[in-house]
Amino acid sequence: MTTPKSTPKPTPKSTPMLELVNLAKHFPVRNGFGKQTGLVKAVDNVSLRIEKGGIYGLAGESGSGKSTIARLIMGLTKPTSGDIRLDGENITGQAGTRAYGRKVQMVFQNPGSSLNPRRSVGASIAVPLDAHGHPRSTRRQRISELLDMVQLPANFAERYPHELSGGQKQRVAIARALAVAPKLLVLDEPTSALDVSVQARVIDLLVDLGRELGLTYFFISHDLSLMRNFAERVGVLYLGQIVETGPTAEVFENPHHDYTRLLLASVPVISAEEEAMRPKIDLIDGEIPTAEKLLARRAAEDAARAKP
Repeated sequence: MTTPKSTPKPTPKSTPMLELVNLAKHFPVRNGFGKQTGLVKAVDNVSLRIEKGGIYGLAGESGSGKSTIARLIMGLTKPTSGDIRLDGENITGQAGTRAYGRKVQMVFQNPGSSLNPRRSVGASIAVPLDAHGHPRSTRRQRISELLDMVQLPANFAERYPHELSGGQKQRVAIARALAVAPKLLVLDEPTSALDVSVQARVIDLLVDLGRELGLTYFFISHDLSLMRNFAERVGVLYLGQIVETGPTAEVFENPHHDYTRLLLASVPVISAEEEAMRPKIDLIDGEIPTAEKLLARRAAEDAARAKP
């Protein structure tokens, strides 16, 4: 008698640290009288997932919707539709709460603007500690630990932002984001205000911290050269939609979408080897449309079709 073969059970997918499901954010367009004349889809049904410990890079030009997605994840604005799931939990309605802040923190683009000039470094780092009930008796020790994590001496706690370089300010901003031991860091253009040499050191720091603390990164940038060396997976955002996504090396070496090829062809190069890696595309006559221009063009096309 033949023993029936058992059907192998499918390997269950791991729960991603962050998952966006059909996320959308629309803004009304109004005329001078306050009447709504259209709708700008800043984020248009975006879906993506970031595995635990992963680094996902979201690329796109200014106005493509990158920072709007960051604001949605942080709860700074409410989505029009769709879900935000963190470690398997739908947190769309929780964003902005204290419990949510323990899981997700953000490092902003300009450290000079994100740090209060009237607060010392120690006082700035203490803000999230106080907000989340960290004991005052061990607060000084925790601040020293955080400064050490970002490779700054403990006596920097007494300094003020105007006494720091751009790279040092961004390290303080990273230390502040790590204060409550989050699982996910949203990095919104974290090196764009820094010199190239300083950018590399900050990225190296983020890589080391990710390994040591088991962090997951959602990295937003228009700098494709930086993204190529940092992100494991990348998504390309165009007018609020992800038009291409995949492993970083695959997207960079074999881009499928015209917009991805255009972005890669626009990256400055300094050697013949880098030039050979750039996609070859025909010259484009005109300019890339903004959301407002696209809306106006669609309205004009609709009006033309409506004419008898």
